[in-house]
Amino acid sequence: MKLLLVLSVVVVASVYAKPGSTYTDKWDHINVDEILESQRLLRGYVDCLLDKGRCTPDGKALKETIPDALEFDCSKCTAKQKTSSDKVIRFLVNKRPELWKELKVRYDPDSIYEQRYKDKLNALSE
Repeated sequence: MKLLLVLSVVVVASVYAKPGSTYTDKWDHINVDEILESQRLLRGYVDCLLDKGRCTPDGKALKETIPDALEFDCSKCTAKQKTSSDKVIRFLVNKRPELWKELKVRYDPDSIYEQRYKDKLNALSE
C-alpha cells in the first residue's frame, strides 16, 4: 500500500494535511483517467517528482507529502485517494513500467515498501 501511494499521489496530488486525520481533499476531483491517458501530463508529474522538471503547485505539494504517506501507510488518505492510488499503480505497473521503475528508484531504492506490500502489488498486476 505504501508503494501504491507513491504513484497514486502523483496523479491525485492529495497534499497538505488537514488538522485532523486526513490529507486535504482539495484535489480529489482531479480526473485521474485524463492524466493517465496524456503522456505529457503524466510525464510532467513524474518529472516533477524526480526533480527533472518544473512542478505545478499540486505537484510540489505532492512531492512534499509522499515521504509521510509512505511512512504511515497512507493512513491520512481519503477513500478517493486510496481508490485513485490503486488505479494509478495498476496503470503504471502494467502499461508504463519504465515510469514505475524511475519512481521506485527515487522513492524506494532499497525495496522496503515493495517487499512490505508485495501481495498488494501482485494483485494490481495484470
